[in-house]
Amino acid sequence: MSSHYSNERSSVDQVIVDIVEYVYDYTITSELALKTAHYCFLDTLGCGFEALTYPACTKLLGPVVSGTIVPNGAKVPGTPYQLDPIEAAFNIGSMIRWLDFNDTWLAAEWGHPSDNLGGILATADWISRRAISEGKPPLLIKDVLAAMIKAHEIQGVIALENSFNKVGLDHVILVKIASTAVVGHLLGLSRDELANAISLAFVDGQALRTYRHSPNTGSRKSWAAGDATARAVRLALIAKKGEMGYPSVLTAKTWGFYDVLFKGNSFQFQRPYGTYVMENVLFKISFPAEFHSQTAVEAAMTIHRELTKVGKVADDIQHIQIRTHEAAIRIIDKKGPLHNPADRDHCIQYMIAVPILFGRLTAADYEDKVASDIRIDQLRDKMSTVEDLEFTKDYHDPNKRSIANALTVTFNDGTKLDEIVVEYPIGHKRRREEGIPLLIDKYKINLARIFSEKSQQEILASSLDFQQLTNKPVHEFVDLISF
Repeated sequence: MSSHYSNERSSVDQVIVDIVEYVYDYTITSELALKTAHYCFLDTLGCGFEALTYPACTKLLGPVVSGTIVPNGAKVPGTPYQLDPIEAAFNIGSMIRWLDFNDTWLAAEWGHPSDNLGGILATADWISRRAISEGKPPLLIKDVLAAMIKAHEIQGVIALENSFNKVGLDHVILVKIASTAVVGHLLGLSRDELANAISLAFVDGQALRTYRHSPNTGSRKSWAAGDATARAVRLALIAKKGEMGYPSVLTAKTWGFYDVLFKGNSFQFQRPYGTYVMENVLFKISFPAEFHSQTAVEAAMTIHRELTKVGKVADDIQHIQIRTHEAAIRIIDKKGPLHNPADRDHCIQYMIAVPILFGRLTAADYEDKVASDIRIDQLRDKMSTVEDLEFTKDYHDPNKRSIANALTVTFNDGTKLDEIVVEYPIGHKRRREEGIPLLIDKYKINLARIFSEKSQQEILASSLDFQQLTNKPVHEFVDLISF
């Protein structure tokens, strides 16, 4: 028995065409998107600086071959490394994501759009340094912010209606797609070359979510986005050299992405590309915690204060009910032992127990020293989760996008605290006015972890003023934040 496959080349898949047209033709006019991108840029860099205080992160950074320095290469902020743009993208992307403290997008798929800054900043810095060496004008930070807005939009709009986690794929596929698109544009690819590059990103083998879930949760989730954005830079550079693409990579029967990896389903879209995602992105301001738990941690901090008021301690607690949304139950509802920091920062019970006990939740609280306190697991064992259908509905509602959690504490004597409900975390658009001053404080704290007082003041003077920062050459600003 034989099968016949047509060898006729089809036109480029519309999904890819739409991305290319958006990257090349869409003009960003939204002041809200640009100002939010400014804050996002600062916060994302700050998250990377904090990660540099963790040896588990820094051991992965630097050149592949020790001692390698690339002339006119991209610098890695907060370090002395100057690397090729692919390796620099891995370094920056891994720093950004390491502590799970950068921005978040929640929809049918979730993810962290600022992960794309790894590829964007590395490529823009490299392009600028080469341009200066050739007597040409460099890119400006405004070009970086525009690329961030478009990368956010590509990743986030695809995520609105398309769940990669439900087919076992990690959300970093969207980092790869978005980074390839905007980095390719920065590199000056033609439209055809950019379509080729994006097709190459789709045809790649895609990362499994294995490292995000029990019993295999591990540290790869902290460098997976760095890997994805670095791969994007490589694919864009290959396409720039004329490497062919695969026009029906999504729709080809049997061998295309939809049939092989998406259960035969095609992507669905809720809205065209614009500036919606950056305007509505979620900032992690108070806690380095998986975003579905942010409101639960806020509620737990309130419980810590309430226990003091009523003269109770954690030992007096008989039960804690967590009323939550479906995505939180699917991702971070965990029983049993937690094996490492990556396991703990994806366990809603752990992220509630620590603030109830100590009145805080920091990145250090996921380390073994704190986790060895037996009271944490004792308190975890007293918790149960239940889905609230309205919470789940509001989570998906494009006009709300809440991330609600509610905690009810019952004591051994049968008394209860009033249920504490938090629908929108402080990093949500609905709490932006409240959150931005705290975001700037977070940025200043993270600068102080790495830089001298003098350097901090120079960086703040260049970065807090929107107009001054956006008109600064990329390489000059990166020089300020590197050694």
